[in-house]
Amino acid sequence: MIHVEIWSDVACPFCYIGKRRFEQALAQFPGRDEVKVTWKSFQLAPDLVTDPSKSIYQYLAERKGWSIEQAREINQNVVRMAAASGLHYQMDKIVVTNTRNAHRLLQFAKQQGKGDALKEALLNAYFCEGKNTDDKNTLLALATEAGLSESESRDVLESNRFNDAVDADILEAQRIGVRGVPFFVFNRSFAISGAQESDAFLEGLEKAMVK
Repeated sequence: MIHVEIWSDVACPFCYIGKRRFEQALAQFPGRDEVKVTWKSFQLAPDLVTDPSKSIYQYLAERKGWSIEQAREINQNVVRMAAASGLHYQMDKIVVTNTRNAHRLLQFAKQQGKGDALKEALLNAYFCEGKNTDDKNTLLALATEAGLSESESRDVLESNRFNDAVDADILEAQRIGVRGVPFFVFNRSFAISGAQESDAFLEGLEKAMVK
């Protein structure tokens, strides 16, 4: 069995690209049925306040010290990179959100064996559909789409459940030296950082198989 742990954030464009490239590698890997994937929480901007009135370009300009035009140009490069992996990012529609509630719901989804389905739904909602992934009704709809109980998901969102699990993942990331996401750890023996090409992930899987 190969265990791949992936630290990533819902609002990270390279995390969705990395997910697709990893999946492409997994599809080519003969031992794919022996691979277990666990999604780990990571927040790029834990103090961010959800603000539907602010464009992603305004947010990045403020956070990075860029001009609005620089933010647009850099995002266009990301859009092209995503398109090469079959993803159709709609950057103009992105709702800038804090991802804590999405991560709490993901922790619940992992417990129910639906982590990958909800992760996919959240990334698609954020980058491709322009949905507010901090809105409870939106999160509930995505949870049911991923096969989770609506009532149990609502209970998670209306409480502080799974906050500790999110914090534990983030603390663990700090402890093992994660500087950015996505970050892929194979059998706790080696890691691949960033949205590498699928060949790099395939090599990683092959290396993990023989270790």
